[in-house]
Amino acid sequence: MEGRKALGTHYEGVAARYLARRGVRILAHNVYNRGGEIDLIGRDGDTLVFFEVRFRSAGSYTDPAGSITYTKQRRLLRAVSFYLHRHQHWDTVSRIDVVAISPGTVKQYRVQWIKNAIQAG
Repeated sequence: MEGRKALGTHYEGVAARYLARRGVRILAHNVYNRGGEIDLIGRDGDTLVFFEVRFRSAGSYTDPAGSITYTKQRRLLRAVSFYLHRHQHWDTVSRIDVVAISPGTVKQYRVQWIKNAIQAG
Protein backbone atom coordinates (compact mmCIF):
# COMPACT_ATOMS: atom_id res chain seq x y z
CA MET A 1 0.00 0.00 0.00
CA GLU A 2 2.90 2.37 0.77
CA GLY A 3 4.18 2.10 -2.82
CA ARG A 4 0.72 2.84 -4.17
CA LYS A 5 0.43 5.93 -1.93
CA ALA A 6 3.84 7.19 -3.11
CA LEU A 7 2.80 6.66 -6.73
CA GLY A 8 -0.42 8.61 -6.12
CA THR A 9 1.50 11.45 -4.50
CA HIS A 10 3.92 11.53 -7.46
CA TYR A 11 1.17 11.81 -10.08
CA GLU A 12 -0.75 14.36 -8.02
CA GLY A 13 2.44 16.44 -8.12
CA VAL A 14 2.63 16.01 -11.91
CA ALA A 15 -1.01 17.17 -12.15
CA ALA A 16 -0.44 20.13 -9.79
CA ARG A 17 2.53 21.37 -11.86
CA TYR A 18 0.57 20.92 -15.10
CA LEU A 19 -2.38 22.88 -13.72
CA ALA A 20 -0.20 25.63 -12.23
CA ARG A 21 1.40 26.20 -15.64
CA ARG A 22 -2.12 26.75 -16.97
CA GLY A 23 -3.05 29.36 -14.40
CA VAL A 24 -4.70 27.25 -11.70
CA ARG A 25 -3.77 28.23 -8.16
CA ILE A 26 -3.50 25.02 -6.12
CA LEU A 27 -4.97 25.51 -2.64
CA ALA A 28 -4.74 22.03 -1.13
CA HIS A 29 -3.53 18.47 -1.72
CA ASN A 30 -5.14 15.26 -0.41
CA VAL A 31 -8.07 16.67 1.52
CA TYR A 32 -9.82 14.03 3.62
CA ASN A 33 -13.23 14.40 5.19
CA ARG A 34 -16.24 12.24 6.08
CA GLY A 35 -17.23 12.13 2.43
CA GLY A 36 -13.91 10.80 1.17
CA GLU A 37 -10.70 12.14 -0.37
CA ILE A 38 -10.20 15.03 -2.79
CA ASP A 39 -6.84 14.83 -4.61
CA LEU A 40 -6.37 18.53 -5.36
CA ILE A 41 -8.33 21.71 -4.76
CA GLY A 42 -7.58 24.84 -6.75
CA ARG A 43 -8.87 28.09 -8.18
CA ASP A 44 -9.34 28.49 -11.92
CA GLY A 45 -10.22 32.17 -12.16
CA ASP A 46 -13.21 32.66 -9.86
CA THR A 47 -14.15 28.97 -9.85
CA LEU A 48 -13.29 26.63 -7.00
CA VAL A 49 -12.19 23.38 -8.64
CA PHE A 50 -11.92 19.92 -7.15
CA PHE A 51 -9.55 17.66 -9.08
CA GLU A 52 -9.55 13.88 -9.32
CA VAL A 53 -6.14 12.71 -10.57
CA ARG A 54 -6.00 9.37 -12.41
CA PHE A 55 -2.99 7.52 -13.82
CA ARG A 56 -2.90 4.39 -15.90
CA SER A 57 0.22 2.66 -17.18
CA ALA A 58 0.83 1.74 -20.82
CA GLY A 59 -0.43 -1.83 -20.39
CA SER A 60 -3.73 -0.86 -18.75
CA TYR A 61 -7.00 -1.97 -20.30
CA THR A 62 -8.77 1.29 -19.46
CA ASP A 63 -7.81 4.90 -20.00
CA PRO A 64 -7.31 6.99 -16.87
CA ALA A 65 -10.56 8.96 -17.16
CA GLY A 66 -12.55 5.84 -17.99
CA SER A 67 -11.37 4.22 -14.77
CA ILE A 68 -13.63 6.44 -12.65
CA THR A 69 -16.52 4.20 -11.70
CA TYR A 70 -20.01 5.29 -10.74
CA THR A 71 -19.16 4.49 -7.11
CA LYS A 72 -16.07 6.70 -7.26
CA GLN A 73 -18.12 9.53 -8.80
CA ARG A 74 -20.67 9.30 -5.97
CA ARG A 75 -17.85 9.29 -3.39
CA LEU A 76 -16.30 12.39 -4.99
CA LEU A 77 -19.63 14.22 -5.05
CA ARG A 78 -20.12 13.41 -1.37
CA ALA A 79 -16.59 14.57 -0.47
CA VAL A 80 -17.04 17.83 -2.39
CA SER A 81 -20.44 18.40 -0.78
CA PHE A 82 -18.96 17.93 2.72
CA TYR A 83 -16.08 20.28 1.86
CA LEU A 84 -18.38 23.02 0.51
CA HIS A 85 -20.62 22.77 3.57
CA ARG A 86 -17.80 22.62 6.12
CA HIS A 87 -16.02 25.65 4.64
CA GLN A 88 -19.27 27.54 3.98
CA HIS A 89 -18.68 27.68 0.22
CA TRP A 90 -22.13 26.40 -0.77
CA ASP A 91 -22.77 29.55 -2.84
CA THR A 92 -19.35 29.47 -4.54
CA VAL A 93 -19.12 28.57 -8.22
CA SER A 94 -17.41 25.17 -8.28
CA ARG A 95 -16.85 22.12 -10.46
CA ILE A 96 -15.15 18.74 -10.44
CA ASP A 97 -12.45 18.17 -13.04
CA VAL A 98 -10.41 15.10 -13.90
CA VAL A 99 -6.70 15.14 -14.72
CA ALA A 100 -5.92 11.93 -16.62
CA ILE A 101 -2.25 10.98 -16.88
CA SER A 102 -0.73 8.21 -18.98
CA PRO A 103 2.74 7.54 -20.40
CA GLY A 104 3.53 9.79 -23.35
CA THR A 105 5.16 9.07 -26.67
CA VAL A 106 6.83 12.45 -27.25
CA LYS A 107 6.89 13.77 -23.68
CA GLN A 108 7.22 11.79 -20.46
CA TYR A 109 3.49 12.02 -19.73
CA ARG A 110 0.31 12.55 -21.67
CA VAL A 111 -1.91 14.77 -19.53
CA GLN A 112 -5.57 15.38 -20.30
CA TRP A 113 -7.53 17.98 -18.29
CA ILE A 114 -11.26 17.29 -18.48
CA LYS A 115 -13.22 20.22 -17.10
CA ASN A 116 -16.55 19.65 -15.38
CA ALA A 117 -16.11 15.91 -15.83
CA ILE A 118 -18.32 14.85 -12.91
CA GLN A 119 -21.62 16.52 -12.20
CA ALA A 120 -24.32 16.09 -9.59
CA GLY A 121 -27.57 15.00 -10.96
